[in-house]
Amino acid sequence: MKFSGKNVLVTGSSRGIGADIAKVLAGYGLKVWVNYRSGAEAADKVKEDIEAAGGKAAVIGFDVSDEAAFVDALKLIKESDGGLSYLVNNAGITNDKLALRMKMEDFNSVISANLNSCFIGCREAMKMMRKSKFGSVVNIASIIGETGNAGQTNYAASKGGVIAMTKSFALESATSGIRYNTVTPGFISTEMTEILADEIKEGINAKIPMARMGTGKEIAEATAFLLSDHSSYITGETLKVNGGMNMA
Repeated sequence: MKFSGKNVLVTGSSRGIGADIAKVLAGYGLKVWVNYRSGAEAADKVKEDIEAAGGKAAVIGFDVSDEAAFVDALKLIKESDGGLSYLVNNAGITNDKLALRMKMEDFNSVISANLNSCFIGCREAMKMMRKSKFGSVVNIASIIGETGNAGQTNYAASKGGVIAMTKSFALESATSGIRYNTVTPGFISTEMTEILADEIKEGINAKIPMARMGTGKEIAEATAFLLSDHSSYITGETLKVNGGMNMA
């Protein structure tokens, strides 16, 4: 896959899908900034894995929902690399409860971590990228942001907001040579899903036309495509990676 840019920041990339995205992008020759909020050892391990495979990586710790910290992190990246070519807003949390039992702090915590942080990253990336008239941003949302889900009103709102917000950023930045797109994963096999009972996994797979969960690498490759030169005429789009669960 071809990339004209040189580096990428992947938020929330010390584990899970974010770590897979970091490793895949490093494999395509990009210098990857591995972000973590807690768990520095896990981030260091991702960096070690990337370097062991011949790639380039750096670790940068900050809370994506902290505006000042996000801004300072991008300044550090610019000082180190001269700018930022690509951004993947992947960091996020869940705090599941039925809506009737959900307190405002439960709702707002997820909005802050998932939606507000994505806005900060998109806005600050635009400021930096418009100077070079080049850049690509991929926001990792979720199938839940498209379909909703019982017990996840806050998560659905945050990810649905990411999808809509991405389109607005795409419209505002198109003439500056910056592209914004979204990937919406379906059910993905992670450390969290691995511990589920077999009958629960079977129930999930029964709802998926392809009859299996996706992998982090499949999300990573879709993300890489949207960042790369191969999608140079694609902006404001949502790429569904869900095994056929939501085709609308």
